[in-house]
Amino acid sequence: MKKINLAIVGASGMVGRTFLKVLEEKNLPIENFYVFASKRSAGQTITFKGNDYVIEELTENSFDRGIDIALFSAGGDISLKFAPIAASKGCVVIDNSSAWRMDPEVPLVVPEVNPEDIFKHKGIIANPNCSTIQAVVAIKPLHEKYKVKRIVYSTYQAVSGAGMAGWTDLEEGIKGNAPAKFPHPIFNNCLPHIDVFLENGYTKEEMKMIKETRKILHDDEMKITATAVRVPVFNCHSESVNLEFEKSFELEELKEVLKNAPGVILQDNLANNEYPLPTVADDHDEVYVGRIRRDESVDNGVNMWVVADNIRKGAASNTIQIAEVLINAMK
Repeated sequence: MKKINLAIVGASGMVGRTFLKVLEEKNLPIENFYVFASKRSAGQTITFKGNDYVIEELTENSFDRGIDIALFSAGGDISLKFAPIAASKGCVVIDNSSAWRMDPEVPLVVPEVNPEDIFKHKGIIANPNCSTIQAVVAIKPLHEKYKVKRIVYSTYQAVSGAGMAGWTDLEEGIKGNAPAKFPHPIFNNCLPHIDVFLENGYTKEEMKMIKETRKILHDDEMKITATAVRVPVFNCHSESVNLEFEKSFELEELKEVLKNAPGVILQDNLANNEYPLPTVADDHDEVYVGRIRRDESVDNGVNMWVVADNIRKGAASNTIQIAEVLINAMK
């Protein structure tokens, strides 16, 4: 495997710190390693693989040094400005913001689902929304087998999805303090409000799931609806996913399809109260699927419960999986 020059843009946030952890676990062949951030964070030191690295201020000249791959997690405005600059210098950017996801020229990738799209890039690859990633990992093998006709998403999303500010709101809420990030207390509460409300009454988060699922599965006409809810859980998103297929299915065969699907752990033993839980999925890269049962209200419908670590698989690990595919293809 070829040694590469790799950079992280935005290493101090929750996803950025998880980049470092996952990169150390995977032990990718990194020759030169660079860390960039805003002027405010420049000069700070981070430790990676036992070595200290000084965070550099991100500038238009940061990529003038033969960087092969850059992992971006610094917000949409930074990505919009600096990703094209990095790409123009021969660097492949894998971006965690929503800035490039719906750009028709930019592939939106989950490696277990559409790895072939990685090589359609023109210098920028988009990492999908965390709630979309875990859903499509579970949906793709079933879509291939039975052809999905309609999806109903209901999400139960952890506060870590809102970054450190969301995490702090829950910690402070437990102490009885007022929220600073969310519009209402998150402790002992459920907020059907993630991101901003749009004119159609959906939130931006809900529309992200709808549009991103269609793009990843290459089906612009797929019928999808979503309700996204923030819950008082620190980490790991849970989702109720209802699918309606064009083809009929046998439930045990469907479970076997999921059991053998890449990146999926089937956890569906009701007799022993075994089903996916955030406390189990935490700090793992796999997507846990269970509570699988026929939807008796429609022909060819199924319900399932999908849980994953939204900071790992929903962000950092998915990004690094994309990088691995690129590295493996380098000569």
